[in-house]
Amino acid sequence: MTIGDELLIGQVVDTNAAWMAAELNLAGVKVIRKVSVPDDIDQIVSALDEAGKRAEVILVTGGLGPTRDDRTKQALCGFFGTDLRFDEETFENVKKIFDKRGLPVIDANRKQAEVPSGCTVLNNSLGTAPGMRFEKDGKLFFSMPGVPYEMKAIMKEYVLPELKNKNRSGNIMHKTILTTGIGESFLSEKISAWENVLPGGFSLAYLPSPGFVKLRISAYGTDESLMKKEMDKQVQHLLSMAGDYIFGYDDDTLEGVTGRMLLEKNKTISTAESCTGGAIARMITSVAGSSAYFRGGVVSYSNASKQKILGVPEEMLEACGAVSEDVVRAMAEGSKNLFETDFAVACSGVAGPAGGTAEKPVGTVWIALACAGRTIARRFIFGEKREYNIRMTAVTALDMLRKELGQR
Repeated sequence: MTIGDELLIGQVVDTNAAWMAAELNLAGVKVIRKVSVPDDIDQIVSALDEAGKRAEVILVTGGLGPTRDDRTKQALCGFFGTDLRFDEETFENVKKIFDKRGLPVIDANRKQAEVPSGCTVLNNSLGTAPGMRFEKDGKLFFSMPGVPYEMKAIMKEYVLPELKNKNRSGNIMHKTILTTGIGESFLSEKISAWENVLPGGFSLAYLPSPGFVKLRISAYGTDESLMKKEMDKQVQHLLSMAGDYIFGYDDDTLEGVTGRMLLEKNKTISTAESCTGGAIARMITSVAGSSAYFRGGVVSYSNASKQKILGVPEEMLEACGAVSEDVVRAMAEGSKNLFETDFAVACSGVAGPAGGTAEKPVGTVWIALACAGRTIARRFIFGEKREYNIRMTAVTALDMLRKELGQR
């Protein structure tokens, strides 16, 4: 549970819940719900009551500051039927922090040492608001500051060790398989026979985003070693069915995987981009160490730049138009020659929202890949939204390069 008006009006993005969920999964604790509530005592109490009916452990962050809009401690007193007490150890911590900063402790800071009676104080070595641990009806409640680095420190020092100790009998394991070049519904149909016979304790989730579909296999069980063996087995089954579309696992990225392949094969790459405005080069160079294989790129947005920099013939542009197979092939070959690279990718298209015709509607894109001895080109129609078309073009271009590298 994350508390704060700023979360509900979109002023602050809730990163606490995402981080806690990831850590809890690693600790074998299943997260069943995430909720954000305002700085309102009644709303907080109601949310605590509902959470206590659903879960065995409730983690709360936020609303523990020294100002009037921070009302979590009052809500905790109301929920647990207690009053605030002054905690000397917490106050010593507050004084220590302000002494280091050369600042006096004012009344508002002194109030940070007031905690609900009956709680176990969890020392916050990085800030003035302490963490608090409660028990009620066999359920555990932890309240922590909303400042991310303070919350993380308390989680690592107190909360996670206790939960791991209590959860020795259960394990949660996840494996994320990354795919591109196939839509969610088509991928689902392709692997349905495998999905339908997943063993007990295993489940599959589809996580689509522009250009990608992540497949997350989750496993729940008591024997971690057996779970890992079965997970490896299921991943191999998936590879046999959808291997052409799988480019990596877990924290891999398409640009990272492609970069590693270029390094391993000692190959270089350059780009020539029109409709994407440099998005392909930006993806490639987002990887640390990409200077080892990326030689440079051209954003040839105008026909004149295609002619002068990449050597695309004027008569070809007049006859075929900038968005054509012949032109994009010439762009790729021009970039490969200009930068003297092993590979070059090029694109030209109608990103939109205007500029489309009946023959070349918005979303029409030609992508070419030039390599030793040949140049391949493909036509795509992505969609009507400009940002989506740019993203899909960049992803598709890198995937064409990945597949070509995989054949060499």
